[in-house]
Amino acid sequence: MKKIILSTLAMFLASMAFAQTTDDYIEIVRGVLKTERKAAIAEVMTLSEQEAEVFWPLYNEYEAKDYEIQSKRVKIIKELVKDFENLSDEKADEMWTSYMKYKQELLNLNKLYYKKFKKILPAGRAARFFQALNKIAVLADYRVAMEIPIIETKK
Repeated sequence: MKKIILSTLAMFLASMAFAQTTDDYIEIVRGVLKTERKAAIAEVMTLSEQEAEVFWPLYNEYEAKDYEIQSKRVKIIKELVKDFENLSDEKADEMWTSYMKYKQELLNLNKLYYKKFKKILPAGRAARFFQALNKIAVLADYRVAMEIPIIETKK
């Protein structure tokens, strides 16, 4: 898993050179994360052929829905960057409310798919999968959090 995280960081840095715009860069990074996350999950889960046949289609379904939800987070971050210099209390409130909605949608997705994964895997293996996803997300979230400054509104 450490090897995967290090290669992700290297790919982040390399992707910066090829991105034409911020949106291009974001999509490159998201693509790298998607690939690296799948590789990390494969390493952590060590699935048999029979398990893999049912696991990966459900994983891909989950990944597509997660991508949609994560797009909302990206939009919130882009709004913050755009409005950061002149952020009003109202806009800060709107952004935080949107962020809480995004987190709730993500929680709902994980609850739903935990149940689905438990139908094809023992509960412990399903929990292992979501634990691995969480660890990966925390590492990515840390990187993003370090780049986003603390909100200061105009008085």
